[in-house]
Amino acid sequence: MHIHFIIHEHFEAPGVYETWAKNRRHTISYSRVYQGDPLPQQIDDIDFLIVLGGPQSPRTTMKQCAHFDTQSEQAVILKAINADKVVLGICLGAQLIGEALGASYQPSSKPEIGKFPVTLTEYGLAHPLFNHFGPTLDVGHWHQDMPGMTTDAQLIAYSEACSRQIIAYGERVFGFQCHMELTKALVALLIDNDDFSDTINEPFVDEPKALLSHDYDEMNRKLCEFLDKLSDDYQRFILNGSVMS
Repeated sequence: MHIHFIIHEHFEAPGVYETWAKNRRHTISYSRVYQGDPLPQQIDDIDFLIVLGGPQSPRTTMKQCAHFDTQSEQAVILKAINADKVVLGICLGAQLIGEALGASYQPSSKPEIGKFPVTLTEYGLAHPLFNHFGPTLDVGHWHQDMPGMTTDAQLIAYSEACSRQIIAYGERVFGFQCHMELTKALVALLIDNDDFSDTINEPFVDEPKALLSHDYDEMNRKLCEFLDKLSDDYQRFILNGSVMS
């Protein structure tokens, strides 16, 4: 399968999403928009579209950030969804999916930076792609907003500080506000490019030392299992038109 990443900043790297794709020998392409790479004009050869995070919001203008074109990205996302591709959005990417489908992003109740549990809903626990997560799972966070919910979207997981952590927008379209792709190397990059001065007393913000001490292996494994299940379902859909069971 072919996976295309839209990457907004060098420090918001694909992490374990990219590692998984390489380990499974999928082909990969990139739109590193911070380097001036174009967005994909054709999506016929793309199986997975993965839209990563960034410090921008879906409302950020090109005057505010010249390399981020929110409307064009939303158009690519919508094109991929309408073509029955797999579409995954992480953090900003999840918010862009919601916006593309007509659901506005919103601030979450508290900023989250660190490793904190998400709780699965009954729907999430019963969902075949997520049932291996268990009732709760400690995952990475680096956000203060959350994606919008369309009328037919289903909530998979939430946290104490954010009521929309994982959303199923369709059988092959998912938004992850949380960052299950984080590794210690990626966390170090994020720390170097963030400002913690306004988050000293925030209850869901870890100090940099704590961020670097966390073990991210379990959530990485759970993410890879989700991606394996999702890719298997997509291949069955392509081969025989079957819907996810």
